[in-house]
Amino acid sequence: MTLTAESSSSAPAQAKNWKNPVIYTVLALLSTFLIGLRAPATTISLGVADQVSWLDLDPLQISPVAYGWTASLIMLALAGYALYATQTGRPIGRWLAPTFWFFFATGLLTWALGSTSNPSLSLVSLLNGAVLLSIPMIFGSMGGLLCERSGIVNIAIEGQLLLGAFSAALVGSMTKNPWLGLLAAMAGGLLVSALLALFSIKYLVDQVIVGVVVNVLVSGLTGFLFARVLEPNASVLNSAPRLPAFEIPVLSQIPVLGPVLFNQNVLVYLMYLVVGLIWFALNKTRWGLRTRAVGEHPKAADTLGVKVNRLRAGNVLLAGAVAGMGGAFFTLVSVSSFNSDMTAGQGYIALAALIFGRWTPIGALSAALLFGFSLNLQYVLSILGTSVPTELLAMMPYLVTIFAVAGLVGRSRGPAAVGTAYVKE
Repeated sequence: MTLTAESSSSAPAQAKNWKNPVIYTVLALLSTFLIGLRAPATTISLGVADQVSWLDLDPLQISPVAYGWTASLIMLALAGYALYATQTGRPIGRWLAPTFWFFFATGLLTWALGSTSNPSLSLVSLLNGAVLLSIPMIFGSMGGLLCERSGIVNIAIEGQLLLGAFSAALVGSMTKNPWLGLLAAMAGGLLVSALLALFSIKYLVDQVIVGVVVNVLVSGLTGFLFARVLEPNASVLNSAPRLPAFEIPVLSQIPVLGPVLFNQNVLVYLMYLVVGLIWFALNKTRWGLRTRAVGEHPKAADTLGVKVNRLRAGNVLLAGAVAGMGGAFFTLVSVSSFNSDMTAGQGYIALAALIFGRWTPIGALSAALLFGFSLNLQYVLSILGTSVPTELLAMMPYLVTIFAVAGLVGRSRGPAAVGTAYVKE
């Protein structure tokens, strides 16, 4: 009994994690200087009832100075609480991180809008653009989710999006049918996944290296075909019709969220369906249970009769088809033609959304919407003529990605067997 007491008393105390409190403090002080002391003395007009016929509200008038100081003081209080809780060994509630980042993001947004030549904005338009620009990242993150929950690292999301965009433009232009273009996009993503599955599962090549090589291969191949085939015959091979958009009656008249969520392109509605099906299948079906088992402990799953590599290969192929749908956004929704490397690294941002979302469908969806919002904000601020340097605006989506993956909202653990090839003994 004495030995037990001595051993417990001599056990080292758990190290305090000061990372997040220090980050909160630095950002709160920076925000006080930027959005508090240097807030522009103007008024922002924010429309909130656009496109809702039965609701007629005047735009909100927001003072960047007043809101900047309010947000700064709240962030300073939250940072102080985080420092106090860490020092005293108390847990920091989960509510603190989203509250802090909300005021930090909205404070920066208010400051940036106040510095524009025309400080007026439609909230509906801002959110609507964010949802649209999130489509390729959402589909890409769902494709990555299907792979990684079964144990395969999917670095090739960028290639799946790019070949999906190329295939959609080519087939859609030749047939003048956007639905056939969408099917072609899925086939293009599936083809990239077939290469990933072949080399990582059958030939046991390092999955990260295979993904990078496939991305480079697709980039070079589509760039060559664009320059040699599509561009010289643009009117026939690179002018695809766009997928239709329509509104859902009643739901589209909900203030703010109605026009954003229920008056969209058909690809957005397909995205709702895909995310819902993946969530249900992973959590409520036998296939989902086996997928999660293969991703966590493939040997144990094998002893229970699960064909590990066959399941992994099927999931990788399915993931390619899902990610290919995201590639169709670039050439069937955003524009009607293909350009070299037009995905601009969004496949890697989709992978970051998957990690940030902790390998869950809803988490990855939320993270992709956050990145889409930052991407749309860059375009909106540029159009409004903000004084923020354009180079900084161009960096915004990638800075948000880096901060997210750095673990500012807590650590996340992926499937235990991800990246590890399985060889049956």
